[in-house]
Amino acid sequence: MQKKLPGHRVSSAGINALAGKDADFQAIKTALKHGVVVAGHTARQLTPEMCNAADLILVMEPAHIDMVADILPSARGKTILLAQWLPKKNIPDPFKQSSEMFEAVFQQIQSAAEIWAEKLNGPTPA
Repeated sequence: MQKKLPGHRVSSAGINALAGKDADFQAIKTALKHGVVVAGHTARQLTPEMCNAADLILVMEPAHIDMVADILPSARGKTILLAQWLPKKNIPDPFKQSSEMFEAVFQQIQSAAEIWAEKLNGPTPA
């Protein structure tokens, strides 16, 4: 997403993250298949400070909106589903699932990220 949003700072954190843990092997493998390098990425826990500093917080599941608000109540208004504009709004956690599930989730995240990039970058000049 960062490549598609050069004028914006994009970061990642988890609500129930195992802070310091490396990305799941299957996630690394799936991303690499699509030219995305996530090796070396480590999990970090979402904090009130991160929520406060963010202009926009994108989450995977509807329940995550409430979880972010539990971390920092004032962040509720800027917390939105990553898949907001996709037919399927919930992006499931593929942890300990099949490689097919990781692929499906990757595709869903990629589609959602492309739409967000278009919306945040504004209309393309003609």
